[in-house]
Amino acid sequence: MAQRTRVMMSGPGWVAGPVMLVVAVLVVAVLVLAASPLARAQSAGVSDPLNGAAIEAIRVVVVNPGPDAAVADRVADSVRRSLALFPGARFSKEAFDLQLARARRTAEVGGLDYDVSLGSAGGVDVEVRVTLGDSAASREGRGRLAGDPDAGSLLLDRNGTYIVGKFDALGLYYANNNSWYGQPGPLLAGNPLVQGQPSGAGYRDWAEAYVHYGVYGITPLSKRVYLYGGLSGITAASSGDELFSSKTRTHTGVEDAYVGLVGGSTDASGNRLVYNLSAGRQKFTLANAFLIANTAANGHDRAALQANARWAADNLVLAQVAYNRLRLEAFHLDPDELPILDSGTRLAGLNAEFRPSPDWMVAASYVQATDGRAAYYGPTGTLVGVRKGLRVYDARFTYAPVESRQGPFGGAEIALQENADFPMKARAGWAELGYRWPATTWSPSLSYRYSYFSGDDPATSAFERWDPLFSGGNGEQWVQGANHFKVVQDSNVVAHRIQLRLKPDPRVEIVPQLWTFRAAEANNIGGNPALSSLNSRDYGREANVTAKWFVSRKIYVHGHLAYTQPGDAVKRALPDKPDDWFSVLMFVRYAY
Repeated sequence: MAQRTRVMMSGPGWVAGPVMLVVAVLVVAVLVLAASPLARAQSAGVSDPLNGAAIEAIRVVVVNPGPDAAVADRVADSVRRSLALFPGARFSKEAFDLQLARARRTAEVGGLDYDVSLGSAGGVDVEVRVTLGDSAASREGRGRLAGDPDAGSLLLDRNGTYIVGKFDALGLYYANNNSWYGQPGPLLAGNPLVQGQPSGAGYRDWAEAYVHYGVYGITPLSKRVYLYGGLSGITAASSGDELFSSKTRTHTGVEDAYVGLVGGSTDASGNRLVYNLSAGRQKFTLANAFLIANTAANGHDRAALQANARWAADNLVLAQVAYNRLRLEAFHLDPDELPILDSGTRLAGLNAEFRPSPDWMVAASYVQATDGRAAYYGPTGTLVGVRKGLRVYDARFTYAPVESRQGPFGGAEIALQENADFPMKARAGWAELGYRWPATTWSPSLSYRYSYFSGDDPATSAFERWDPLFSGGNGEQWVQGANHFKVVQDSNVVAHRIQLRLKPDPRVEIVPQLWTFRAAEANNIGGNPALSSLNSRDYGREANVTAKWFVSRKIYVHGHLAYTQPGDAVKRALPDKPDDWFSVLMFVRYAY
């Protein structure tokens, strides 16, 4: 495993053997499609798939242990305790860099470096490499502010204070053939996001780009308590015929702006307590993104609709405590919605996760909407109520063998929504079962997932349509279907997914998916207005494939192809015969 991580995050050398063939095929396919009337498109989801991914394994390795193994073990354990990271936690490059700054204060640590690689179950593996030696250089200071012009993005590393700059740039190409099944008129009627002439019948394409720049830092307040914070901005641009607009536009705005305290301790028995308190503009994902992930909106005047440049909420107050295998968090969330669609939603919640063993995780969440104007409509189109007062109860479990062992994996989740102000009983859930062969060529992993999001049954007195809140993330989480998700989101839908995960090289991952979609109820009021009343439950089918290439630690290339067929529910609802929807996406991201 150590060899795999070193290879993955090495310099920008070319991929060899079968990997080169796979990448070449993908690039040729994208170029051919982009030049033809059958170009295809899909949402980028997360432009950096490592950031926000679940940590499957974290390893601390001493690269120069010397003759005294006890010393190396003691230092490695001290670094591990300073990092205070556990499998199941979410990886954040900015946060991890700051955690490494704490670990550098460990006695006898002369240097620290790390690699992040794709895990076998869609998460990431983290390897921290410790070099034993004199840490005096860190106390004296290094970085650009300490007079080191070759320090890269490091501004200062001195006596526990660590300040680092951030600069990410992304360029994206996206195209559709017959987006909105070739009928944008009925499917976009009344949509406030429409500007000019959106993409529709035939071949249309556009380009997006953004730069994300900022500064992040951490400094010790005491031996066990640290103050940290981040401030960044994003400038984004879009040009061409995108899904909602043909207007060329640019936008600059604040992204991250938060402060926090982190600390912890380890007692004589080895029990570890870690806490983290933060507030401000920052990204937040609740568990696996089933309930909350997209805490900022993109597109319209903000541009970068498909690049999904922005993720930080307007304000997040977050308290997290971890004690050994138990993790608790409480939050209050004010998402950064588009002004034209701002529902005034405010969410408060609790989340608890426990690992009875390294392979198993059980968890429960409670979320309440303390405010929100998002409207719920009954089967006759009359207003039933609004989001304020919504209560969500959620329980889930996962089984995933650690250390990439061959064998089955899976999980399930169930959730119930009620409202304090009117009768509501909406339900959602999923179950997944898969098997992985990490030691086999290309490390295949195959899984089947069933998901259900209730619709409103006119025969009952309670409102039953599931409110998707801010669910989403990426196409392997809860963006169900690259094209289909744009028409039918996670409400009144039953989805079946078969997913294959292949890794022809540690730096390359290919993820094909097959989907079928059905409506839970024929009454679809609250969904796309063109599909408010369905004469069939068959929404359609989709096949897509995603390719991820980590060229180096700084460069990431992402491609996606998708083909979607409308089902009878769509065919019978639209005035004209809908066409199949093809799409292609490709972007390159550079992180300094």
